[in-house]
Formats: sequence, structure tokens, C-alpha cells
Amino acid sequence: MRLSFGLETRQIQTQKLAPRMIQSMEILQLPIMALQERIEQEMEENPMLEVAERDESLPEEEASEPDGATSSRTEDERELVVKDGSSNAEDFERLENMGNDMPDNFDDFRRSSNRIDEDGDRQHDLMANAMERPESLNDFLLHQLAELDIDDDIEKIAERIISCLDARDGGYFKSSLIDMLPPDHKPEDLAKAEEALRVVQSLEPAGIAARNLRECLLSQLTDETEMADKLRVIIGSHLDDLAENRMNAIQKKTGYSIDTIQKIREELHKLNPKPGASFMETFVPLVTPDIIVERSEQSGNDPNQDGGYVVRLVDDYIPNLRISEYYRRRLMDPKATEEEKEFIKRKVGSAQWLIESIQQRRRTLTRVAQAIVDYQHKFLDEGPEGIEPLKMQRIADQVGVHVTTVSRAVDDKWIQTPRGIFPLRRFFVFGTQSADGDDVAYESIRLKLQEIIDKENKSHPWSDDELMEELKKHGLSVARRTITKYRKKMGIPSSRQRRDWSVTGS
Repeated sequence: MRLSFGLETRQIQTQKLAPRMIQSMEILQLPIMALQERIEQEMEENPMLEVAERDESLPEEEASEPDGATSSRTEDERELVVKDGSSNAEDFERLENMGNDMPDNFDDFRRSSNRIDEDGDRQHDLMANAMERPESLNDFLLHQLAELDIDDDIEKIAERIISCLDARDGGYFKSSLIDMLPPDHKPEDLAKAEEALRVVQSLEPAGIAARNLRECLLSQLTDETEMADKLRVIIGSHLDDLAENRMNAIQKKTGYSIDTIQKIREELHKLNPKPGASFMETFVPLVTPDIIVERSEQSGNDPNQDGGYVVRLVDDYIPNLRISEYYRRRLMDPKATEEEKEFIKRKVGSAQWLIESIQQRRRTLTRVAQAIVDYQHKFLDEGPEGIEPLKMQRIADQVGVHVTTVSRAVDDKWIQTPRGIFPLRRFFVFGTQSADGDDVAYESIRLKLQEIIDKENKSHPWSDDELMEELKKHGLSVARRTITKYRKKMGIPSSRQRRDWSVTGS
């Protein structure tokens, strides 16, 4: 093989995204509240951006400067210099008078300052009226531990154990006792660690710091607990059988009757398998819809009429932006330096890109949302069971954009409908064909599956094969493995676990 070096010319095509297009896609992907934060950030960094006044009754400011302004600014616009040994009274007086010569600029700063003061006052009120943070699991246990009269070494180990407990895991102790000891620990220190664990497990809530489910449940039993002895037998040796609803196996191994085992299970359900979970903070995120769907007045009372719903973009939180008129005039001012003009041009271009990106987001999101609503009008009329199979490519073809644009448009967006508030992606679902050849969404299959299981005979619940046959009776042809997958995703146990032994009594 011969190797050689040389130059050659090749013509290739590559696709590069311009910064303007990248910004437009980023703006499109932002939800309403994130877009508001982005605009606020841009306004802080770009002085060319300002919020257009909505009150059109106010007279516009004259573009021309008052007489004598040019001659006065020649002296007033000189550089401020603070000199040692001088009070600089003239400079400070000139700085104060600048507001009269350039009201556009200085009034904006004054309004901004007042707005900051108002925001600060509101923030102070919110902090003063905010709810106190709830006590954590670790703090709750440490307060109890501090009230006990125990050895200092054991108390230190107990504090380490408490620091390892997590309310999100139910308050279980998942570490090793050896890890609670220093590297140079002595063999007898392990006994102190075991004692420290017993101390923590004696604290409230009952069952805390258990190393497994059995230990957690057993530690909650007391002499006052009904059927305590039988509960210890079931928890200690037959917990797996009880979870799988194998009543006959438990009956053979313990000699307890089915009725007794049923009562034991009822008492077992009164125990808490995750005692630390009650200390877990629950945050319910505030959902702000980007789109509101309303019934069109032109559709009348016919719920089956296509296009009976119209979408409206929620942009109450989005300010009406414009390019600062002051900087426009400054750009045309012959006294402005080339450096200043270059800075203004760059910032004006950036501001214009942002304004156009927001306008493009508004148009794209409205068209995509309207196309989705038009296709899924049965969902709005009939509820979740009326949802149709829908792919993003179909909406992209209808709107005339790329499928990735649809994906960005619906990403993290919420839509308020007469049926409730849903994520916009909720309307894109896969499906299959019924026995009649009609497209059926998997969501409809799940709803029908839930309905069949709710109505089944609990003494002899249907297996997955039998559920498959029942769905066929409703014109839904679904494989057994698909039914098993949906059942598990829906949190529905197997037929053995769903069986109610209190009905059969055997």
C-alpha cells in the first residue's frame, strides 16, 4: 500500500444552527414561569430592553431635546473625578441635575429602585408570615435522646446512628454498626454500638431504626397489642406467605384457622411499616398552565362537533418588551463614541432576538396546542376513556414543523381544560387496533382493565389469561404479557394476592 501526502478539495454539506435559532428553540422549550425568569434575567443584563407601557392614553415624549440642552450637556457630561482634598460639591450637584436633562434614563433607575424597595418589603412580609419548617426526623430523635440518662460513649454512637436515618426510606437503619465506630475501635466497642441501636429503637415513633421489615413490625408489638403472640409467629416466620396471600400454607404450618389468619392480617395492617415516613416533607408543586382550553361559542351545544374548543395562550406573566427609545436616540447622536455605538448595536440585536423568539414561541405553541385539542376533542367531551392514539409526527405534519419542534413545544407545558389541568404530553399516547380494526389508545385499555378487575369475583379473581379473554369480549385484543405489564404499572397485585379469603372461608 502506498502512502502519500497531498492537498485535495472536497465539497460537503453540514448543518449548523445559528445562535438566533438556538435561542428561539430554548425560549420555545421554557414553561411560562421559567420564561418569566429568563426575561427578568435578560432585562437585568441588557439595558436596551424595557417594558412597554400598556396605558396608551399617556402622551408620548418628544424626541427633540429642550432648547439649551446641548450647550448645558457639554459641561455636564464630562467624566466624574473624585479628587483628594476636595468636597466635589460641583460634581455631586451636577449628578443630581442630570435627572432633569435625561428623564428617560434617570426615571427608569428611580422606578427600578422603588420597585426593588417594594419587592424587598413584600419579601420581608412573606418571610415574617412563612410557616415554621416542620421538625425533621433526626431532630425529633435527638431531642428524645438528650432527655435520656445514658453513658456518653453510647450517646455519641446513638447520635451517629440517628444521623444515618432517612425519612424517605421510612427511618430504617441501613448502615453497619461497625461503621458507627472509629477505625481504631476495640472489640468491646461493638457491644456499645448494639446498645446504642437498642436505645434509638426505643424512641418514638415505634419501629424506628429497624434493620428490616420484620424487626420494624416486631418492635411495634407490646403486651397490650391484640393477638400479640400470634402476630409474632406470623411476622417472624410467615410474612412472605402472608404477602403472597398463601393462606392454606400458613394454615398447614401454624394450625391457625383461615378466620384467625384473617384477623391477624387485620391487626398487622394497623402497624406502620415505614415509621419515619411521617416526617418526610411533602411539597405540592404549583402548576401554572401555559394554555387554557375553552369551548368555542360558535360550536353551539353540540359536543361532537370538531373544532369545538379553542386554545388561549397564558401570557399574563410575560411583559410586553420593546427596545429602549432612549438608546435608539443615543445611537443616532453624533456625540456618541464608536465604542458606545458598537455596544448599543450589540445589545439592541440581542434584545431584538429575544423579542422575536418570544413572539415565535407564542405562535408555535398556540398552533401546536390547537392541533392537539382538535384531534383529542373526544377526551374533552367524554373524559380519559375518549382519548385517541396520537403521535407527535402527526401534529408536526399538520402544523408544518419538525417533530422536534413539537417535542420542545409540549415539553414541561401544562394545559387547563374543562376536564382539569394536564401536562401537554398527556395527549400523546400509543395504541393498538381493536377487533374491528379501529385504533384504540392504551389508556383506554388500562381503564377497561381496571373496570374489569373492580367487578371481578373476589373469591376467584381472574388470572392474566382470563383478563385477556375478558378484554377480547370488549373488542380489545391485547397480549397476556401486556396485561401483566399494565397491571404491575397500575399497582394491581396478582390474582393470588387479590383473592379475598374472607369470602370463601377456606
